Amino acid sequence: MIGRSIQVDSQASEIVGVMPRGFQMVDQDFDFFVPLAPDRTNQDFAPFGFFGIAWLKPGITIDQANADITRLLPVWMDSWGSNGRFFEKWRITPNSLSLKQQVVGQVGSVLWVVMATVGLVMLLASVNVANLLLVRADSRQQELSIRAALGAGRARIARELLTESMLLGVLGGVFSIGVAYGGLRLLKALGPGELPRLNEVSLNGDSVLFTLLLSVFSALLFGSIPAVKYAYAKASDALSRSSRTASSNRERNRSRNVLVVAQVAIALVLLVSAVLMIRTFIALRNVEPGFSDAAHVQTMRTAIPSSMVPDEQMVTRVENDIVDRIAAIPDVSAVGFAAAVPLDGIDANWNQLQVEGKVYDINKPKMRLYDYVSPGYFNAMGIHLVAGRDFNWVDNYSLRHKLIVSESFAHEAWGSAANAIGKHARQSNRNPWDEVIGVVADVHQHGVDEKAPIIIYWPVLMYIPYIEKPTLGAERNITFAVRSRRAGSEAFLNQLQQSVTSVNPNLPVAGVRTMQEVYGQSLARQSFTLVMLGIAGTMALALGIIGIYGVISYAISQRTREIGIRMALGAKKSELVWMFVRSALVLTGIGTAIGLGAAAALMRFMQTLLFGISPLDLVTFTAVPMILIAAAALASYLPARRTAAIDPVEALRAE
Repeated sequence: MIGRSIQVDSQASEIVGVMPRGFQMVDQDFDFFVPLAPDRTNQDFAPFGFFGIAWLKPGITIDQANADITRLLPVWMDSWGSNGRFFEKWRITPNSLSLKQQVVGQVGSVLWVVMATVGLVMLLASVNVANLLLVRADSRQQELSIRAALGAGRARIARELLTESMLLGVLGGVFSIGVAYGGLRLLKALGPGELPRLNEVSLNGDSVLFTLLLSVFSALLFGSIPAVKYAYAKASDALSRSSRTASSNRERNRSRNVLVVAQVAIALVLLVSAVLMIRTFIALRNVEPGFSDAAHVQTMRTAIPSSMVPDEQMVTRVENDIVDRIAAIPDVSAVGFAAAVPLDGIDANWNQLQVEGKVYDINKPKMRLYDYVSPGYFNAMGIHLVAGRDFNWVDNYSLRHKLIVSESFAHEAWGSAANAIGKHARQSNRNPWDEVIGVVADVHQHGVDEKAPIIIYWPVLMYIPYIEKPTLGAERNITFAVRSRRAGSEAFLNQLQQSVTSVNPNLPVAGVRTMQEVYGQSLARQSFTLVMLGIAGTMALALGIIGIYGVISYAISQRTREIGIRMALGAKKSELVWMFVRSALVLTGIGTAIGLGAAAALMRFMQTLLFGISPLDLVTFTAVPMILIAAAALASYLPARRTAAIDPVEALRAE
């Protein structure tokens, strides 16, 4: 490829290098790189909107780098001559960040929550296994007692129990690697695009080794509980307790009960987290984004470089021609374009705005979000026009001083949407006053989990007020919004592509998505966390129920003879069932109380992930314990009812 030429923005560009496969610029994928070479001689202002990247010298902190930049700002302003003093009003300050903070940002909290969730599930599974090992060791108590009586030392018995636990742990670890391989592929498919470097996550040697070591460590740690408990018991005591007439006493059940309580507590924490995320997701879904019927709005981006169309007014005419071609497609009900559409991660511009009749401190400008829209854009997006009218093409080509504002700004500046019509505002003292001709509904431009910002809408063709003289400016990078019931279909997308290329075959088309896809991707982080916590919560509930069921079943089986005696003496079946259910409910109640306290303490770390719901939501903290208690009651009722239904004579003969 080196030395070959390709067309970039309608200009021939020579390929001088090839980056490695999978290379990313910070956290974004690119197809090619072009040199940044601004022409200083034709600029009155510095070109803003770029990100810089720098390598700090050894021993230099980010704060020191910011201080150096602050000292250089006056020198930089002076380099622009008399125009440079204008920048003093902007009160520019440096804002250097570490690359890690820039890449990871808010996603770090999501990953920590997911990591903690996985850790809790691992702990819950280990507790469950420990409980099962205790039950198994308890059933072998007579065997272990005989071994001890025949001379087996405590160390040998403990070693045998630990070896069995470690073998189970290794087998589980090997099996889990296979499950992890499939789960990782699912994770990449479901994971949000904003999760940094998700495509680089792989099952490498380090992760396999970590899994096996963790399996062995968990097996040794939790397998040591039955090993310590039964290897160090006296043989004579063990033999006496293993007799036919012995009943389960408190000492034998204490360890199992503690583990059941721990299981319930951990399961409750995970279930509370999962339910809070579900309710957060529902709350986000109920937020009106400001546009309607997103599934029937098709979007696509295009760009008209200056090398292709140098004249600014002609740029708008080309875009107008594309709109006309798209409008002629069957089943298209509305079409328009804007510099930025909601939730796509692009901001057209930020600038100050002055309202006629109000005094502003030039040293403290209030910044507003700007967008540049064509006629028909609001109709195509389904953004409600609250008052006044939309732009028309005459407003653009005749360069009339018109603007449209969002409803929240109309209320802030003039008290109501109706009062805003006919009022005037401008960008700065150098601009003429622009008339407000319309007010539109507020739009959640950056996400439904954020407050809808104030947005000022301008025509796509207007004068840009530079210091020396005003300059005509058109929006060259735009996103079309097309409303049609055929949105998303392949045939419709082909027609959209043809509409663009029929105007100019060299124009690119990118970012082809429905607004429903854009909306879904804006909720990707919450969806990903919801799926992870949902899986963890389901596993926690299942493991908790299995643990309670196993312990109660074993306890009942050990007391079968006692049950037969009680039945022979006249005890009712319902009383026997309730006796075991009550025991399970007591353990569940203790675990629930501990879990509620732990969940309340941990929810403050999840607060940034929640929306429209309190971390101590009363409904969640009431419903989850009730679900867990009901599940525990069912898990204990089934084995209790089965045992209570047996023949008393058979029960008396039981070992």
